[in-house]
Formats: sequence, C-alpha cells, structure tokens
Amino acid sequence: MKIKIEHVNLCVKDIDAMIHFLQTAFPKFKIRHDAIGADGNRWVHIGTETIYFALEQATLTPPKPWIPYAGFPGVNHIAFEVENVEEIKTRLTNAGYNNSTIPNNHPHRKRIYFHDAEGNDWEFVQYLSDISSERNDYKM
Repeated sequence: MKIKIEHVNLCVKDIDAMIHFLQTAFPKFKIRHDAIGADGNRWVHIGTETIYFALEQATLTPPKPWIPYAGFPGVNHIAFEVENVEEIKTRLTNAGYNNSTIPNNHPHRKRIYFHDAEGNDWEFVQYLSDISSERNDYKM
C-alpha cells in the first residue's frame, strides 16, 4: 500500500512570513493558488505539483501561546526528508531563522530543526543509509 501526504493545512498569523520560511527552506516551492475565500479570509497553496501546504489566515488569537513539547495536545513539529540538511541550514540561518536543533548524533541520519516566524518547529532529516533498520535505529 502506497501512502503519501498530499498536503497539510495550517492556520497561520502571517501568511507572507510563512511563505518566506517555506521558500527559504525549499526554493522550488511555488505559490499554486492565492485567494480570498468566501469567508473573506486569505488562503494560499504553496509547494510543488505533488505536495503543498494550504495556509489559512488565522482570525482568532489563542488565549495562550502554543508551547511545543510541553505535553499539550497539538503538533510539536513537521518533518521533511531532504537530500542535504546543510544547504537548508545555511539558507535558514542566513535568513535569520532560529536554529532549534536538539543534540543528535546518528551514523545513518542528520537532523536539524528550525523555528519559523510564528515559533513552529520544523525538522529536516537527511538519511545516510538506504537500509531501514539503520535509518530507524533508535538505540543510537
């Protein structure tokens, strides 16, 4: 059975800032659609022909800011498998994004984490092996 994420829908405070983050990480991401919905709110599809993010304009402010990894329900991070984490690290660092990488050292993968302008955490992983048992070894 083949399974693939086709898109992710995110409600964001600043669509243009999120577009900047995504295009900095992935320069090939293009705006697929940019419109005002029937509710009067902006929404944008950004990505490739096969995967994209649907960004919806947030209309409410939460009573408390989301704190990832604090035990609350919600998304702690979104991860991408990439060919070269160092290229992404350089682009995001040069653009001023916060490197939130936790210490990790694994012989078969490299991982980096960055916060976008809204404080969401994004993971980028580069696998150094095609062997599943090595890529997914949690003992190291």
